[in-house]
Amino acid sequence: MTMTMTQNENLNTVFWDRLARKYAAQPIKNQAAYEKTLERTLEHLGPNDAVLELGCGTGSTALLLAGDVGAYLGTDFAPGMIGIADEKLQAASEKGESPAGLSFAVADAFSEEVDRTGGYDAILGYNYLHLVEDPENVLARVNSLLKPGGLFISKTVCLKSKAWLFLPLIKVMQLFGKAPHVRMHSFESVEDMISAAGFDIIETGTYPAPHSRFVVARKI
Repeated sequence: MTMTMTQNENLNTVFWDRLARKYAAQPIKNQAAYEKTLERTLEHLGPNDAVLELGCGTGSTALLLAGDVGAYLGTDFAPGMIGIADEKLQAASEKGESPAGLSFAVADAFSEEVDRTGGYDAILGYNYLHLVEDPENVLARVNSLLKPGGLFISKTVCLKSKAWLFLPLIKVMQLFGKAPHVRMHSFESVEDMISAAGFDIIETGTYPAPHSRFVVARKI
């Protein structure tokens, strides 16, 4: 299943490709929140699980989680991001530290590369839903890719309460190619959107980033 890229999506690809090396060099802004997110995620994954990560960026999270599951596919629509992820994977392999079931691919939720016979046990999307143009459609696709009872685990930046502050600045930056597409969510809108896509929410939290919502949801 492949969908034609819109003009905005093409601009997003160019933006993230251009940013890839700088993005890879930046330290994690909230290490405590990141580690808590990984901890909570691992509580829901099993050693034989097949996992798909959407919007994996340069692969740092995939490299940390993949050793605890059976198979892990990290994807991003920006080739520059996946290029760096592959470099990291190669470096880990040379040190004998590469998770056996990990691979990366340039793909989005609708690419044929993410199709899997039998489906996935879990699909992950960190700092992802606020950056896609049509999250409702993406969530429907995520649901279709999961096994019955499979999990969607996400963390979404939610800045709707501060849209008056951030949105005008983002719009100006977008005119100059300095910002990607961003959708302003609230905690409630993210959870309602996930529920409407056919999921039962089983865990939520901020852990401990105040403007990001961590959600674990099971396919109904």
